[in-house]
Amino acid sequence: MSRSSPPDRSPTIGLVLALLITLSAVIAYSAYITWQVNGLRKLQTGLVDRNRKDSLQLLRIQNDLNLLAVAMRDMVSSNEPYPLTAWSAQFQRIRTDLDDAMRLESGFAASRTPEQTAFLASSFTQFWDAVDRVFAFAREGNEQEARRQIQLSLQERQASLSTAVARFLVQNSENEEQAGQRIVQIYDRVQRQVYFFLGVTLLAILLNGLSLIRWNRRLFARLAEISARRSELAQKLISTQESTLRYISRELHDEFGQILTAVGSMLRRAGSHSPEGSTVRADLQEVLQIVQGALDSVRSLSQALHPVMLDEAGLESTMDWYIPTVERQTGIAISYEKQGEPFPVDGAAGVHIYRILQEALNNVARHSGAKQASVRLRFLPHTLELEVQDRGSGFPDRPSRRGIGLVAMRERSELMGGQLAVSRPPEGGTLVHLIVPRERAESYVKEDHSVARG
Repeated sequence: MSRSSPPDRSPTIGLVLALLITLSAVIAYSAYITWQVNGLRKLQTGLVDRNRKDSLQLLRIQNDLNLLAVAMRDMVSSNEPYPLTAWSAQFQRIRTDLDDAMRLESGFAASRTPEQTAFLASSFTQFWDAVDRVFAFAREGNEQEARRQIQLSLQERQASLSTAVARFLVQNSENEEQAGQRIVQIYDRVQRQVYFFLGVTLLAILLNGLSLIRWNRRLFARLAEISARRSELAQKLISTQESTLRYISRELHDEFGQILTAVGSMLRRAGSHSPEGSTVRADLQEVLQIVQGALDSVRSLSQALHPVMLDEAGLESTMDWYIPTVERQTGIAISYEKQGEPFPVDGAAGVHIYRILQEALNNVARHSGAKQASVRLRFLPHTLELEVQDRGSGFPDRPSRRGIGLVAMRERSELMGGQLAVSRPPEGGTLVHLIVPRERAESYVKEDHSVARG
């Protein structure tokens, strides 16, 4: 007696552990990178960007100071025909612009000490106080003293302010250069860490991949074995199903059909012997109608389970009978088209094709919502093709579950060595396309008949 092989140990624990280690490494490195990036962002926004904005405002202040220097040079010049009070409006405009530039610059100055900020503000206050005294002398008519104050006080204070602003610009440039060096250092450090992390991650992925490949090969080998068994089991189940349906159909037709036929005959004889116009005769007639309806239902059920015509007349005649029957039962207008030179298809292959047609039309009636459908049967030199098409809602792009009917249709097509495709045509709806090799169908018929007889 052969000993069964022990069950394989599940790789779940090892794979989950490797996954947790990889995820932990990714999370840790992501936190490190986030910390470094935040540092870079803080360095750039807190120093570099503010330094640049501060330098722009300092250049604006320096430009205004240069305009004041040019104006003061012209004021002390003896060639100017205008009185000094005429420069008051220009000085006021420059003062307004300087005040705005100083207000904005004070918000961007990140590396300046409070003493430097206080010195700059005090120097501007003293400068504008001196300007006010100069224009006061000018308004009193003492322009000589006003020019002397410009030469002795204003120009010196303006030069001092320009020097201070220039020093601040140089300081900003040095700070920006230092920040750039720190940024480069951070980038270099992060780059080294990235290479190390990528190496470790690739190694972990390689080990996990090799483990998955090993287990996948074993899994696919098992799946191939299971698939072969499943195909064999499906063939046996379908064969058993058809045999059972054929037996039930025959029993309904032969036994119950004959019984109901005999009961109907007896009721008709009893009715003929009853007095004309009697209640007994009316009751017998009503019962006869019920029996006749039951007989029709039994015959319809027998045909639905397994059409006797399929065994006696073949697939083509059965389809000629079945499609108008579906039209009457569902109210769907079905156009039926045959192409090519018909050849006999009987036995199990005919049963499979008929069942596929039956399931496809049932899906049209239940799910599509279409009022029209078309069936095309093509007898080609090497294949037999069946198409069932509707213009309804069609299958969803991502069905939540696969219906058992579609699975059965594919199983039947595979048992015949054929191909079944369910698609959505460009014009909408659903198209079921079955292709069965002619020689395979005929050989399959012979094989299945031998199995059924056995």
